[in-house]
Amino acid sequence: MEERKGTDLGGSRLVPSVQELVKESLVDVPPQYIRLDQDPPIISWPPSSLCEVPVIDLEQLTSDDSSADHELQKLHLACKDWGFFQIINHGVSGSLLDRVKKETQEFFKLPMEEKAKLWQTAEDIEGFGQAFVVSEEQKLDWADMFYVVTLPLHIRKPRLFSNLPLSFRETLEEYSIELKNAALKTLLCIAKALKMETEDMRVLFDQGMQGMRMNYYPHCPQPEQVIGLSPHSDSVGITFLLQLNEVEGLQVRKDDKWIPVKPLTNAFVVNIGDILEMVTNGIYKSIEHRATVNAHKERLSIATFLSPNLDGDIGPASSLTTPQTPPKFRRVTVVDYFKNFFANELKSKTNLERYHI
Repeated sequence: MEERKGTDLGGSRLVPSVQELVKESLVDVPPQYIRLDQDPPIISWPPSSLCEVPVIDLEQLTSDDSSADHELQKLHLACKDWGFFQIINHGVSGSLLDRVKKETQEFFKLPMEEKAKLWQTAEDIEGFGQAFVVSEEQKLDWADMFYVVTLPLHIRKPRLFSNLPLSFRETLEEYSIELKNAALKTLLCIAKALKMETEDMRVLFDQGMQGMRMNYYPHCPQPEQVIGLSPHSDSVGITFLLQLNEVEGLQVRKDDKWIPVKPLTNAFVVNIGDILEMVTNGIYKSIEHRATVNAHKERLSIATFLSPNLDGDIGPASSLTTPQTPPKFRRVTVVDYFKNFFANELKSKTNLERYHI
């Protein structure tokens, strides 16, 4: 079957699998992974409830009683002050989350001959590999990923879905729909918190592009010398991250300090992406985050991204711009936006900065 062109947004240089690399009982990290340019992974932030990512109850947020207004204000402050929050009571069943966790971990245990059928090509970012590798000299992240576009159905890559283990494919189908519903509910609440036209938000994201990035961070003999995922803000509208095992590693930059995130059981860690910063005209900001790695244990997570329809364009919502608050970002087509994103190294908020007016 001929591949559709809808998600041909760019590729990445092919790199070795780190998961295979650590099977060789490494003592020293290969030079291409050593990242002495990064802040150390050790955090000295004092333990305090003031330093914890806010927790939002989606059930309360969408209820008809007075608790909804209180939760909406909490959501507004979480988006404004943090750009990150955890969502509980999100409606995705615990049994489905358990299947996602178990089957994704099994997926990364597939033998290399099976993974080879699902590997990236130099022209396509989807599949096993790494993203944002644009030169041979570039330093690499200590991680493997499997990235796949899951919605809308007509832009899925048949070569990937037909080679997924059947049970895992069925689980991802169910998870994809549930995550779209939870993300749309959250985005409509965000519009409400902003006093933005909720229909504008719905039109922007309802038929939008959903992608999933499954992350495998192997243990590392020198974890202080590498980074699992380089500091960056997400390019998308909104991200829902599910921690797949008990090993932590996600850190958020707040007030120029790296704050570790401790995921609540079966909660989603949600963050504002660059596109939502553009749509909200800078009221809500995407926040830099990174992943550190562990000396003894692997860490796994799955990030689900929701972005606008690839046929559309993005810029500040008309209901949020006035003569007193003019647009801070220029409009751009969604396709051009993502092509620019995937063509460059993952670094801070550099993709968003090119669209500032």
